[in-house]
Amino acid sequence: MNLQTLKNIDVKGKRVLLRSEFNVPMKGGEITDDSRIQKSLPTIQYLLSAGAKLIVCAHLGRPKGKIVEGLRLDAVAERLTELLERAVTKMETVVGPEVQEASDNLEEGEILLLENVRFEEGETKGDESLSKQLADLADIYVSDAFGAVHRAHCSTAGVAKYLPAYAGLLVEKEIKALGGIFENSKSPVVMIVAGSKMETKVAVIEKFLEIADTIIIGGGIANTFLAAQGYNVGGSLYEESEFERARRILEKDTERKIFFPHDVVVSEEISDDAQAYNVLLEDVKDNDKILDMGEESSKDIQAIIRNAKTVVWNGPVGVYECAPFAAGTRAIAQAMSESNADTIVGGGDSVDAILKFGFSEDQFTHLSTGGGASLEFLEGKELPGVQVLMK
Repeated sequence: MNLQTLKNIDVKGKRVLLRSEFNVPMKGGEITDDSRIQKSLPTIQYLLSAGAKLIVCAHLGRPKGKIVEGLRLDAVAERLTELLERAVTKMETVVGPEVQEASDNLEEGEILLLENVRFEEGETKGDESLSKQLADLADIYVSDAFGAVHRAHCSTAGVAKYLPAYAGLLVEKEIKALGGIFENSKSPVVMIVAGSKMETKVAVIEKFLEIADTIIIGGGIANTFLAAQGYNVGGSLYEESEFERARRILEKDTERKIFFPHDVVVSEEISDDAQAYNVLLEDVKDNDKILDMGEESSKDIQAIIRNAKTVVWNGPVGVYECAPFAAGTRAIAQAMSESNADTIVGGGDSVDAILKFGFSEDQFTHLSTGGGASLEFLEGKELPGVQVLMK
């Protein structure tokens, strides 16, 4: 993909509006995980060292266009100050006379952090007036919040109508990694797609029927496929409304690329203390809930991963948060971490599981920072916040 990147510009003395990803988990006003801020640092440091006057905007939570005191970016500003070891001036609003004045008076190497951009009602609506006000703060726009590029918001796409737009280092890395799956992936290609909702995964499965050698389906969506084929899935999570789409996909799978579990872990309850049983798919009882891949299915999947050259994973295959139902997801993470293949993981839950199990980021080729964005990218959709960065 022909991206406009930071290599294409000289930012010295220029005001740069940087859209970062600071949507961090909070508890009691404290940041509980600053990894998203950490991942934003390379672009921030690059721009500062190049002499930019930096105006950073980001969102936190879902305030829905209203000021929510618990979603202000004060804690983010404090953490950013600590990590950068330089002052970060935090504004109390997103736009307005005070923000404009502060932006106009910035010196090279200084940083201004705007208030939560989603406090503005027009942000998620792509409001032209807000886009223009944001653009008036800067000379250049840099996008580095990959998790938001699938949204046509003011701070992700709207400002690019008024400013030259470039990809930050994180967005560039994401697009190269995910785009490489389609442009130069090595075979065999394995896609592992799981999670609970069919709606968000159907297009990805259909897309990978074209390019993958094997598609492994797990989690709640596997239950839907299995139930659509007449298997008894007991009291498991599944979507009867999606049976028709599941059957349509199965009809398209003329080369039998799709792998479903043939044994599963079941229980009547979901907890760390639950009694769990490994049973054949045919032996699931009416009161059973399917909560993980079975042991033999997990071994088969590990063998498939060992023979692959490209592995793409989106979604845990079981209720990994509970110990009795974590083995299937852990087995996939283990096999991918030991693989010589290109290993790409998309989706917040998959990445969360990997880190929860104690694996490190450098054991994988790429861990995506975008959940919905990475899914839509893998579907082949044109993402508004990416299109504006193209030459």
